[in-house]
Amino acid sequence: MKTKILTFKNLNNMNHTGELALFMVIIVSVALIAMIFGIVYLAKRERMAMIERGMDPRRYKPQSAPFHTLKWGLLLIGAGVGLFLAFVLDHTAFKSIGNEFDNDGNVAIYFAMIAIFGGLGLFSSYLIEKKHNDKEKGE
Repeated sequence: MKTKILTFKNLNNMNHTGELALFMVIIVSVALIAMIFGIVYLAKRERMAMIERGMDPRRYKPQSAPFHTLKWGLLLIGAGVGLFLAFVLDHTAFKSIGNEFDNDGNVAIYFAMIAIFGGLGLFSSYLIEKKHNDKEKGE
């Protein structure tokens, strides 16, 4: 029976993916538990500080923003339109720009269009909110 001596040379050649995956699961689990504990601990501590100062914690709950879903909806619609337009432009107008060695396509146009149309969605949300707030102040 032949025994194999473990040396640094043999150790470097071994595959440690299973051990790394287990280590990653342990680290992520501990971090998640610590994050949840920290959030709960800080929320309770804030409530206790408010009670000690004579404040009512129920009074200071965050109020719902009526245009919050509108803002997210317009942002995602704008990002989707930008992504679609970037795809169309990449496969039609910019197809001749890439040479035969460039197989990645025009990646920058995707990010640019998502940012431009997402920003336009947020700007339109701002205009809608401003128009609504001006209308309420006028009444």
